[in-house]
Amino acid sequence: MIGVINYRTGNSQSVAFALNHLGLANRLVSEPDECTGVERFILPGVGSAGVTMTSLRQTGWDEYLAERVVREESPFLGICVGLQVLFEWSDEHDTECLGWLPGRVRELDRSGVRVPHMGWNVAHPASDHAFVADITPPSHYYFVNSFYAVPTNSSDVAGTTEYGVTFASIVARKNIMATQFHTEKSGPLGLRLLRRFATLAKDDLC
Repeated sequence: MIGVINYRTGNSQSVAFALNHLGLANRLVSEPDECTGVERFILPGVGSAGVTMTSLRQTGWDEYLAERVVREESPFLGICVGLQVLFEWSDEHDTECLGWLPGRVRELDRSGVRVPHMGWNVAHPASDHAFVADITPPSHYYFVNSFYAVPTNSSDVAGTTEYGVTFASIVARKNIMATQFHTEKSGPLGLRLLRRFATLAKDDLC
């Protein structure tokens, strides 16, 4: 069972609709005590890092997910802002984030490109993590972002995209995976990634 975290600034309904379309068992979970039977988690994200982190802390998701994902190694997928809050700090609203992965989130340089970065763009696989094993360039996905993650460890970068700079559009470390683009809005290739996340065995995520 996949728990789609339903919080104030999320895009939960769209993600649940995509999972239902794929025939993947899921349910929306608004509070940690609704997670009985949930084995995998998806954190959708729209809006800002600051509002997202405030919402997660107010409902206890930050501590609960640290236990389930970081310590118990339940598979986790972050989407859009759900990727950005995995890192230590975001320049958006000067926000302390979850800190599961070392690194910082910075704003796209507005002098060279139109911000926000909105529309279809290519993600290039950049690691041998099982999550990105099926990506064959050119693979286009749908983006809406004004900020981008700068991981401290290059090994956490599983895919890259160019938009003014080359940035990490997919990150993956063991059971923690995330995409800067909206998988649920990225057509067949995005749905393929959702299915891959849902079906990867824990042995594949070591």
